[in-house]
Amino acid sequence: MANGSRQAAWEFFGAELKRRREEAGFTQVELGMRVFVSGGYIGQFEQAIRKPQLDVAQRIDEALQTDGIFERLCRKLIDDRRYADYFAKAAELETLATGICEFAPALVPGLLQTTAYARAVTLAMNPFASDEFIDEKVSGRVERGRILMDATRPKYWVILHENVLRIPVGGVAVMAEQLEHVATLARKRTVAVQVLPYTAGGYAVMTGDLRLMEFEDAPPTAYTEAVYSGNLLDDPAVVKRARSAYDLLRADALGPEASQSLIESAAEDFRRCASTT
Repeated sequence: MANGSRQAAWEFFGAELKRRREEAGFTQVELGMRVFVSGGYIGQFEQAIRKPQLDVAQRIDEALQTDGIFERLCRKLIDDRRYADYFAKAAELETLATGICEFAPALVPGLLQTTAYARAVTLAMNPFASDEFIDEKVSGRVERGRILMDATRPKYWVILHENVLRIPVGGVAVMAEQLEHVATLARKRTVAVQVLPYTAGGYAVMTGDLRLMEFEDAPPTAYTEAVYSGNLLDDPAVVKRARSAYDLLRADALGPEASQSLIESAAEDFRRCASTT
């Protein structure tokens, strides 16, 4: 399903939810209480700003006695080939999070990727794939990043290992554009960015990516990813350990100003190389 038609489908979901809710005589707050989310979330579902999880759609059907229509719509819309099966649930939760903390050891995280960088990453991982497949994956990456532009965007804190700034994914021109994009978001305080420098040596979470997500009406989760696999973790003890590991990373990383300078310096280095080739 193309981006425009998918968004239109979510807008239909929201409009239908509002119509059915009003027919049942519920306010947004009253319906929210019945399905264990806030009234504000119901309003955001109706405006297609946020997308409900499947279990919430099921509870909405039960509360409004709608014979499973919202569950069926939700299942159809979250069946998204743009994401790997192991990542689909994490991508869904991402749209609901009020706060996201992420550590990226090798690549710019998907939420921050430019189109050119996302294409280079996808091509490197799928060198024999069709153009249609590549376009679909790139579309998913770029669309995910739009949550950072919303008024209801989550607070996003990312720690990049210095590797991310040095590996010329897609070539020097693509890297210059990508790092400038990250630097711009940081300057605008849309995101908080730190860099873990090579001089930090060994560090917590040396085995892969880490993402922590917090929600208004649900317990926090952690997501870790390795090659062709991902783990969504919700055990409170495990999430607490992941949070402690992230705090150690934050302590070892450069401060925001020094990180910004390093990102801008790396971008300038790539820009200079691009101008001489």
